Amino acid sequence: MLKAQRDSIRLLRVVFAASLVLPVALFAYASWLTYRSNEATNDREIAQTRDVLTEHALKVFESVEHSIAEINEMIRDLSDDELLQRGELLHQRLKRIAASSEQVKSLWILDRNGRALVDTLSYPSSSVSLADRDYFAIHRNRDVGTFIGPILQPRAPYGGAAFFSVSRRRIAPGNEFAGVVQASLLPEYFEGFYAKISGDRGSYAALIHQDGAILARYPALDGNGQLRPSADLSQLMRAGSLEGILTVRSSIDHRERKLAYRKLPDLPVYVVAGLETEAIRAKWLAVIGNQLIFGIPATAALLALVALALKRTRRMYEEARLRQSAEDALKQSQRLESLGRLTGGVAHDFNNLLMVVGGAARKLRRTASSPQEQRAIDMIEQSVSKGSSLTRQLLSFSRRNAMDAVPIDLGDRVQRFSDVLRQSVPSNITIIIQQPPAPVVARLDPNEFEIALLNLTLNARDAMPDGGRITISIGRRRPLTESDDILGDELAVLQFGDTGTGISPEIRDKVFEPFFTTKPVDRGTGLGLSQIYGFVQQSKGQITLRSELGMGTHFELTFPICYDPPARDDPAAAPPVPAQRAPVATLLLVEDHPDVAAVATDYAEQCGYAVVLANSAEAALQLLESRGDIKLVFSDIVMPGLSGLELGRIVRSRYPQLPVVLTSGYSDRSTTALEEGFVLLPKPYSLETLRERLAQALRGNEPPGSAASGSARSA
Repeated sequence: MLKAQRDSIRLLRVVFAASLVLPVALFAYASWLTYRSNEATNDREIAQTRDVLTEHALKVFESVEHSIAEINEMIRDLSDDELLQRGELLHQRLKRIAASSEQVKSLWILDRNGRALVDTLSYPSSSVSLADRDYFAIHRNRDVGTFIGPILQPRAPYGGAAFFSVSRRRIAPGNEFAGVVQASLLPEYFEGFYAKISGDRGSYAALIHQDGAILARYPALDGNGQLRPSADLSQLMRAGSLEGILTVRSSIDHRERKLAYRKLPDLPVYVVAGLETEAIRAKWLAVIGNQLIFGIPATAALLALVALALKRTRRMYEEARLRQSAEDALKQSQRLESLGRLTGGVAHDFNNLLMVVGGAARKLRRTASSPQEQRAIDMIEQSVSKGSSLTRQLLSFSRRNAMDAVPIDLGDRVQRFSDVLRQSVPSNITIIIQQPPAPVVARLDPNEFEIALLNLTLNARDAMPDGGRITISIGRRRPLTESDDILGDELAVLQFGDTGTGISPEIRDKVFEPFFTTKPVDRGTGLGLSQIYGFVQQSKGQITLRSELGMGTHFELTFPICYDPPARDDPAAAPPVPAQRAPVATLLLVEDHPDVAAVATDYAEQCGYAVVLANSAEAALQLLESRGDIKLVFSDIVMPGLSGLELGRIVRSRYPQLPVVLTSGYSDRSTTALEEGFVLLPKPYSLETLRERLAQALRGNEPPGSAASGSARSA
C-alpha cells in the first residue's frame, strides 16, 4: 500500500510537474505559431495597402499626364506671342483643367527662357523667371519625357502650400525646345488619401522620388520639403529595386517600421506602405493576452485539482481531455478567423452581361425574403438591362425601323460612350475627346449615333495596326458652303480623325457604298460607313471626308443645331415597381406565343391589371364583343392571320375610347404603327416600361403622336 502510495505520490508529482510544464510549453509553442501567423497577416495587409497606393498613384499621374498632353496638344501650333494674345482664354481653360483634379494646385506654360506665358494662378502671368527651377532646367538640353521633381516652396508673388512638379517639354517645329508645360501637385492631397486608408494605429504611407526625396508622407511632418527616408530604403531605390519588403528605422521620427515598397511603371517614383513594429507587436500581444485569459485559469484549475485530489486520477485525465479540447477549439477558431480575413478582403466584380430571364427574376423577387436573395435578383435584372442595351447597340445597324430622334447633348453622349469606344481598340491606340465649352444639342437617334461612333472607331482601329491616336471633337459653327446653308444658321459639328494609313484617291468616293470594303472576307462587311452615311442623311445632316495616304483620315459630321433641352436618359429615374395590389383595370392581352404570353401576363398582373388572354386577333375581337369590362388592349404586332396592327385599326374604329398598345421584337410594320399614332413598345421590354406605357395609354392624357414617340424613346 505504501509502495502504491509512494508510486501514486510519485506519479502525482510527475503529473503535477507535467501539469505545470506542459501548459507553459504549449503556450510557448502557440505563441510562436501566433507570432508567425501575425507576421504573415501583417505582411499581407501591408502589401495590399501598397497595392492600393500604387493603383491610386498610377491613376493620379495618368490623369496629370493626360492633362499636360491635352495642354500640349492645345498649344502645339501656337507661338509664344499667340499664347500671350490668347492668354485670358488659355488661362480660363487651364483653370478648368486644374479644377477637375483635386491633386493639381496650378498649371503653367513656360517659354524657352523660363518665363510664365500662361498659368492658373493669375492673369496676366507674373514676369518672375522660373528658369532656375529643376522642372525647367531638366528639359532645356534634352527631352526626358515626364519629369517629377522634389518638394518646392512657392516663390513670390505666389504663395500657398508647398508642391512638387510634373512637367513635360514643349516642342517647337523642328523638334526645338520651346519651353515647358508644368503641373504643381499638392502633397497634402496624397497625405489626405493616405490618412483615409490608414486605419490601423502605427500605419505609414509615403510617395518617394527615386532619388530619395519624400514627396508625401503619412503621418505628415513639418519640414522644409527635403525629407529623406532611411539609408537602407534609399540605397535600394538607387540600386533600381522594383519592389520588396524590409524593416527599417526612420531617420526622421526614429520609429522602426516594416515597409513594403514598389516603383511605379515608367515613373521615377516609389509608393511605400508600412506599419510600426511596435504596433505589430501590440497586435501579437493582444492575441497572446486573449490566449492567457483562457490558459491561466485552466492551468491553475488543473494544478489545484491535482494538488487536492491526489487519488482522483480519472478526473485528472478528464480535465486533461477537456483542456486538450479547449486548445483544439482555440486553434480552430484562429484558423477560421485567418481564413475569414483572407476571403473577406477579396472583391469579386464580374462584368457579367449574359442574358438572363427577366420574368423569372421578377417572380423570384416576390418570394425572396433575405437581403442576400434580393441582392442576387438585383444583379440578374441589371444583367438583363445591360445585355439588352448591348444587343441593341450591336444589331441596330441592320434594322430598318424608323429613327427615334430626340434632342441629345453630343459632348455628353460621346463622353458616356467613351468606355465602349476605348474597349473596342487595343491599348496602343489613344482616344482623345475634346469637349465643347458649352452643350451642343442636335436632334438624333441616340442608338444610331452611338453605332456610328463605334463604326468610325472600328474603321480607325483597322487603319492603325501599329497603334496611333483617335481625336473626337465637338463644337458648333456657322455654315461655310451652300450645302451647309441648307442645315440652318448654326451647325452642330462632330469631327473624328485618326492617324492611320489613310484612303487612296481611287476608292475615296466609294467608301460610303454598301458592301464596299478593302478588308479580307472575314474582317469586314462593308456596312460600317454606309450605316454612318444613312444615319447622317436620315438625321438631315451631312458627312464629309478628308484623307491622304499615310496622313490619316478625318470625318466631319454636321447636323442642324437643336435649341430644345436634351432629353433625359437616366435609368435611375425610373419609378419603383409597385407592390402587388388589387386590379385597377381589365387588360386584354393578345399574344400567340405561350411563353411570351406567360411573362407578359405576369408583368401586367404585377402592374395591378386583371388580364384576359387571347391567342389571336380574331379571339380578341370576340372577347371585346362579349365583355364590357375591358379597358385596355395590349397586342403583339406579328401574329398568324389578322395582325396586331390590323387589330388596332379595327379597335379604333369600333371602340374609339379603348386605348391600344402594340409591341414587337422586330417588324417592318413598326414604322407604320408609329406613323399611325399607336403607342409602340419594342421587345424586350421591362416591367417598369410596360407599367409606364400602359398607364399612359389608360390615362389618355397625351396626344397619340407624342405618346407614340415617347414610348419608343422610353423603351
